[in-house]
Amino acid sequence: MTTTTAPESQPFQAEVAELLHLMVHSVYSETDIFLRELISNASDACDKLRYEAIARPDLIADGAPPEIRIVPDKKAKTLAVVDSGIGMDRQELIDNLGTIARSGTKSFVARLSEAKDGANLIGQFGVGFYAAFMVAERIVVTSRHAGSDQVWVWSSSGGSGFEIAPADEDAAKRVARGTEIVLHLKKDAEKYLETYEIERIVRAYSDNIQFPIFLVPEEGEPRQINSASALWQRSKSELSDEDYKEAYRSIAGAFDEPAMTLHYRAEGRQSYAVLLFAPSTKPFDLFDQARKGKVKLYVRRVFIADDADLLPAYLRFIRGVIDSEDLPLNISREMLQNNPQLGQIRKAVTGRVIGELENLGEKEPEAFTKIWDAFGAVIKEGIWEDFERREKLLALSRFTTTSGEKRSLKQYVEDIKPNQTEIYYLVGDSIERLKSNPKLESAKARGIEVLLLTDPVDAFWTSAPIDFGGKPLKSLSQGDIDFSLIPLTEEKVDEKKDEAAVDEGMTIAVVKEALGDRVADVRASQRLTSSASCLVASGEARDRALERLLAQHDKGAVKKPILEINLRHPLVAAIAEAKDAAKDISFLLLEQAQILDGELPEDPAAFATRLNQLVLRGLKL
Repeated sequence: MTTTTAPESQPFQAEVAELLHLMVHSVYSETDIFLRELISNASDACDKLRYEAIARPDLIADGAPPEIRIVPDKKAKTLAVVDSGIGMDRQELIDNLGTIARSGTKSFVARLSEAKDGANLIGQFGVGFYAAFMVAERIVVTSRHAGSDQVWVWSSSGGSGFEIAPADEDAAKRVARGTEIVLHLKKDAEKYLETYEIERIVRAYSDNIQFPIFLVPEEGEPRQINSASALWQRSKSELSDEDYKEAYRSIAGAFDEPAMTLHYRAEGRQSYAVLLFAPSTKPFDLFDQARKGKVKLYVRRVFIADDADLLPAYLRFIRGVIDSEDLPLNISREMLQNNPQLGQIRKAVTGRVIGELENLGEKEPEAFTKIWDAFGAVIKEGIWEDFERREKLLALSRFTTTSGEKRSLKQYVEDIKPNQTEIYYLVGDSIERLKSNPKLESAKARGIEVLLLTDPVDAFWTSAPIDFGGKPLKSLSQGDIDFSLIPLTEEKVDEKKDEAAVDEGMTIAVVKEALGDRVADVRASQRLTSSASCLVASGEARDRALERLLAQHDKGAVKKPILEINLRHPLVAAIAEAKDAAKDISFLLLEQAQILDGELPEDPAAFATRLNQLVLRGLKL
């Protein structure tokens, strides 16, 4: 196999080059991550071999079981991670080590460059191989794809590119199947040649890798340094909290601790083991459209897929393993999409996850709050998408309200005002802006609690006809509002004061004529007590927040709003007397309502001119 073929040089993909620059020139506190990531990749390669060998037993005809070896060499100052997994051919080496196909890479690189400690981001994003450049000045990868007689060598010093060439005879003899990654360590990373350091990292992050990890010291016999057990197949009584933490970090590739652990075995028509975790911190790409769930599917301890759609999209933050005893080992990825057994598992496990979140909310509210703060916006997607579980997801949800607390709808309904028939909410960009929204005034005057919704998904799920506890949800930005049966609680507010001082019909007619087709209608407001005006949507139209959101993405035209005016406000009352200024006041009512809704007036320059003229008239200058 000896060859004189010169190595071929190729450039890295632009994103990889930028990523490597960060790795080479940055120092993160958690450099241990490199070994965890290389072991995880080696485990994946062994998993793939085991799966491929179901259809092609010849791939493991040599009888050598899949395993991982770690070989430190203090004299050469190298650390090797070797697996006897599926291996890579020439093109796979180029594709897997020279490019990043995943969408959102630029976003990841940007976040990594800003982070003080990028270790957790690396684990979240799955670009772990490149983390090795934090500790290595040069990396040499030798690989033989299972069943092939060709062996290739990939090498790079983390600059702008890499070299690839056929392996020489010695390398070909060393790598009978799988991949050998040799790290030429930097001076400040030589601690990773110490056996106790290697064992510490493996115990902390890779103990539950299913394949044996052997440490091959320079002196002495190779020894296995991980338990290599399918922890999810063991009884809960055998496991400690620390066992679960280590399993979570190994399975999820994370550094935080799980906020929730769900471990059980289902028996009956189907038998399967489940070990799932809810993280306590939010990954930066949680809302990336390409992001999928990370629950791995095994069949009788054989890895099948990590994208088998085992949970709905609104639970995509859940990490873990489902191991079936009944599915066929040779199930294809195409069959996974429509397999009825998998569909039943998906339905049952989804129900258990939601049930566990409910129990956590009741029994361990602090732990549940961690999950909700990180993933509540994602869980609420299910209210829109999952009609079957809508009621449960509504009960699970927590909302910031005008009370200043995060509350459940159950708590809201328990404290509802006498004669209050609806659950009121307001959608906007921020809690602070919503708290000052004039549409809350009449509700506040009566002590009516209002949900303040600020996640983008809130504009969508609230557009469905939803009720809770027999009380429909009602937007304060849409349709008519009637609080007449709910008494005032603020003595300073007198909604009947000066109600006859303004001719309602005449005032509305003047404003309508001035504004023309800029609004759909003008009417007296039941929402306002101290502000002059606000904008709302009709009962048949979309909520104003949803219309604005859709318009930002060119998903539909915004319908003309209804302008509501407070007939008790001095500015509105001035319309009848200030004939010359009536048009300017009418426009000012519209434009200040737009500003309070977070919009710009249609013509900011004209707005400024009108405002200046009215101020000068008031000052009589």
